[in-house]
Amino acid sequence: MKQLKLFFTFTTGVVCLFSLGCGGGSSKSANTTPVSTQTIVTSGANVAALTVNSGPAGVGYVNGAFASVTVCVPGTTTCQTIENVLVDTGSSGLRILSTAVSLALGQQDASDGNPVYECFPFVSGYTWGPVQTADVQIASEKASSVPVQIVGTNTAVPSGCLSFGIPSSNSVETLGANGILGVGLFAQDCGGACDLATGTSSQNPGLYYECPSTGCEEIAESTAQQVPNPVSLFTTDNNGVIIELPALSGGAPSLSGSLVFGIGTESNNALAGSTVYTPNADGNFTTTYNGTPYSSSFIDSGSNGFFFLDSSVSGAPATCADNTAFYCPSSTTTITATNEGANQASGKVSFQVANADTLFANSADFVYGDLGGIFNSPLGFDFGLPFFFGQNVFTGIQNSTTYPNGYWAY
Repeated sequence: MKQLKLFFTFTTGVVCLFSLGCGGGSSKSANTTPVSTQTIVTSGANVAALTVNSGPAGVGYVNGAFASVTVCVPGTTTCQTIENVLVDTGSSGLRILSTAVSLALGQQDASDGNPVYECFPFVSGYTWGPVQTADVQIASEKASSVPVQIVGTNTAVPSGCLSFGIPSSNSVETLGANGILGVGLFAQDCGGACDLATGTSSQNPGLYYECPSTGCEEIAESTAQQVPNPVSLFTTDNNGVIIELPALSGGAPSLSGSLVFGIGTESNNALAGSTVYTPNADGNFTTTYNGTPYSSSFIDSGSNGFFFLDSSVSGAPATCADNTAFYCPSSTTTITATNEGANQASGKVSFQVANADTLFANSADFVYGDLGGIFNSPLGFDFGLPFFFGQNVFTGIQNSTTYPNGYWAY
């Protein structure tokens, strides 16, 4: 069985904190021969191997980009390397399955001494588990005493978490990975809405809880205590990431590339000729298709394919007989649109959509460069992992001056 997921984050009422993406520059296709300017760096202290494959044994993940992450008991050399961690530019924060980590990490406690837990909702399902502390290392980049979510425990899931109305992703079978490495636009996974020092109780989306023996209760969580984008805590190369993957048309069993840390901080991570696109206040950009602008668009390496509109709006071929969330044209179809950032940078983007039922019929393939599906709530474009094939895509982390909402570039 092949797993199909959309790991961009989802909540109610705080879209600006969870909808992440990237925008476009000059016209390029993600499914043709790489442009001559693309260079995939494979070595360097700030470079981690990135592999697109079927994920952990028996999972059968489609279009998942995985890296290895080392976690340590803070301040010690007691460490463990976790493999098959999904790299997700659509969220912020490191989340590791409890079944994948054997270390005794320190538990984060609320002010009254009760353990802190988190319910974090994605479109495909929520993760539930305690917030603990670890030193984190990826490639040669290190961050100390990082709050991380350890996913899956015997603690009962509170009703507030269940109210998101999405299924659990608390096991390797339902998550499809041993963890999620959220390296998106934002420095924390919730920001001011969860921090009553800057927000209000009515804004709190209900992500953090304290859990005494009598049951879990929703709490506010300061930004300093929230699960952060771990890249933001690196000593160096801490202002963003680049995903570098070769082009692919059709299907393949696997694909290899690099996850590069830092933007413009080393000789191997310059923006070069890439165009910077800033998001709007909701963390999205605008994609115009057939003359209609859609302002809820984004790019997300945690989504399996190009998800956009639906057939009644897009005019694209009808959905599939077997995989009904996807498009199944009789022949490969090219979709062309225009992306525009809040900074008014704009450019055409072109991608191809093949018949998903035909693609999935080859049991040996788990990587597809032209997989497309429906994203109609709200109407918009989710440029998933295939967008990254054949071009280097930059995700810049928010800062208080030049890019308060972060940026994307390619």
